[in-house]
Amino acid sequence: MNHAQRSRIATLATGLLTITGVAFAGSGPHWGYAGPEGPVHWGELDQQFVTCQTGKNQSPVDLAGFVTAELEPIAFHYVAGGVDEVNNGHTIQVNYEPGSSITVNGHEYALKQFHFHTPSENHISGKAFPMEAHLVHADADGNLAVVALMFEQGAANPALADAWAGMPTEPGAEHRLANPASAGDLLPAERDYYRFDGSLTTPPCSEGVVWLVMKQPVSASKEQIQRFAEVMGHPNNRPIQPLNARVVLQ
Repeated sequence: MNHAQRSRIATLATGLLTITGVAFAGSGPHWGYAGPEGPVHWGELDQQFVTCQTGKNQSPVDLAGFVTAELEPIAFHYVAGGVDEVNNGHTIQVNYEPGSSITVNGHEYALKQFHFHTPSENHISGKAFPMEAHLVHADADGNLAVVALMFEQGAANPALADAWAGMPTEPGAEHRLANPASAGDLLPAERDYYRFDGSLTTPPCSEGVVWLVMKQPVSASKEQIQRFAEVMGHPNNRPIQPLNARVVLQ
């Protein structure tokens, strides 16, 4: 293994610990979504965040300029396994028990957690959405794949009911869900998707993340969207990053 390979594995491992663990806002280098600790300054806050500033394959993006490809369907192997709900100061995150996964082009990624952003981080053809969910997966080597779901305001989403009822309101607070949440219930009926290579949307902004963005939005009520926004107390979306030389497959 050469130095470049070791460096990439170490970077991805840092990202995996950040995004699959319970990384509270008060632990490690402090970052946020506004002011001197906001996204524009993330790369300056700590050496391990430098990719936020120097990376060329950063997320989120405005998905546009689509290239038609023969994308194989994502095989979802989900069971109800969301058990611990955490307010880490940056989002509401539901940590998942082992046993759920996706298969993409014959490659398996285990579901680790899902969390939310409002407004949406990614845009589609210039359109932003009021809320976005990220279903975060990792393979056996720590490589990440994120399934992104866009929420439109409309009918209440029953898949959010239990998580929203017990949503921890203070940073650092945790809640054990009485009924395990099902990530599968969040998915749209149509599973067509866009694919691009990107990064974590939070520090350390590690690259090498496979992004799978569902084309069909799902609904959430105005009250559900507002509930999440009120608990966060601030928008928790990173601004759009340049696509640079990347293409978005569909």
